[in-house]
Amino acid sequence: MADRIQKLLQQKPDANSITVKGWVRTRRDTGSFSFLEINDGSCLSNLQVIVDGSLSNYEEEVTKLSAGCSVVVTGVLQDSPAKGQTVELHAATVTVLGWADPETYPLQKKRHTLEFLRSISHLRPRTNALGAVTRVRSRLTIAVNRFFQERDFIQVHTPIITTSDCEGAGEMFQVSAAGEKKDAPFFGSPAGLTVSGQLQAEVYALALGNVYTFGPTFRAENSNTSRHLAEFWMIEPEMAFCDLACNMELATDLLKFVLQDVLENCTEDLALCNKFIEKGLLQKLQDVVDKDFVHLTYSAAVEELQKVNDDFEYPVEWGIDLQSEHERYLTEKVYKCPVIVTDYPASIKPFYMRVSDDGKTVAAMDILVPGIGEIVGGSQREERLDVLEKRMNDAGIDTKEYDWYLDLRRYGTVPHAGFGLGFERLVQFATGMSNIREVIPFPRTPGFAPC
Repeated sequence: MADRIQKLLQQKPDANSITVKGWVRTRRDTGSFSFLEINDGSCLSNLQVIVDGSLSNYEEEVTKLSAGCSVVVTGVLQDSPAKGQTVELHAATVTVLGWADPETYPLQKKRHTLEFLRSISHLRPRTNALGAVTRVRSRLTIAVNRFFQERDFIQVHTPIITTSDCEGAGEMFQVSAAGEKKDAPFFGSPAGLTVSGQLQAEVYALALGNVYTFGPTFRAENSNTSRHLAEFWMIEPEMAFCDLACNMELATDLLKFVLQDVLENCTEDLALCNKFIEKGLLQKLQDVVDKDFVHLTYSAAVEELQKVNDDFEYPVEWGIDLQSEHERYLTEKVYKCPVIVTDYPASIKPFYMRVSDDGKTVAAMDILVPGIGEIVGGSQREERLDVLEKRMNDAGIDTKEYDWYLDLRRYGTVPHAGFGLGFERLVQFATGMSNIREVIPFPRTPGFAPC
């Protein structure tokens, strides 16, 4: 019943009987009539239903309906004289499927805070704001897959359980079977929930060309902020015969493509977000679609940031990892558009990034956007066996555990590149939500895992 109510609202009145199934948002009684606002979740708009007092169950059931009750209504669609709507449904029958006690049902007509809604995550999708975010998220998922399919990328399902720490930071959730002994782990060696599917995606890129993975990832980082989740989704393409330049081009094209898609297909939901969540959201998204991204090196970014170093909580100097406040300053104050920062110091980036000729930097790139900061992180991968082995040794990584990864450089190595796009941060950016917990159906954060 996708967009059922939306389609009804757009069609001409029909003398034939139709059936609508949904939940009551409000009921208002006037004389011998009741006005019901019904929503089926497929869109933001409600359908007004006129219920005559002559219905057999009018007094016993219809006049007792309240927010949250589920109903099936049959009737005839007619022109509506009311302002703001073109049609209304004149009910012939109203069947109540499920009641919602108005004394205990927590969602009423008033606006609720997002913090309160987070405490009832099993009911919050019924609100306008969370329903809109969920529909935008769904549309972004469709757009992401369409983008890669139209470019002949092959989707690969990389493992959720892995024995390889992609980032080398050790912030992994350990996986073990009940009663597992340390000297006899279930998988033969210590395993954890993946923080990235990149390494496995490289395996398939170096066999099939262009691939991508789109799935859940996990990080056991004790960060209770508005930008971090313990479970989140990542879009990770990997391209053979690709350098940093083509990597940046693909990431830019992807962002523009998916944002253009939601602007065209989620107009009603984005209008709500623009009005109540982030003023100017629609223009911000259109600017990303229309404008060129600014390109600058990490060194140039540091020079720009050092001009106002006293304004930051974390002062900037060459060699540090840029913080969110630095990234947002560049995108919101200096350039007022997305910024691609390249050529980061090798010392702050993972072992797999290609070392530049200067020996100090790597062929890495981050795309920064206003309001969020980093939304994409990627690099050209180190395809030279000797250089990769040195990087791993310098980082204290046991090369024996990554022998399979080194084989990719021993047998038919080619230049290749890829990036990770945090899907929740993309949804945040597209909807204007300030807290990442509002853009994933069931957020998992330190001390919080509802449902």
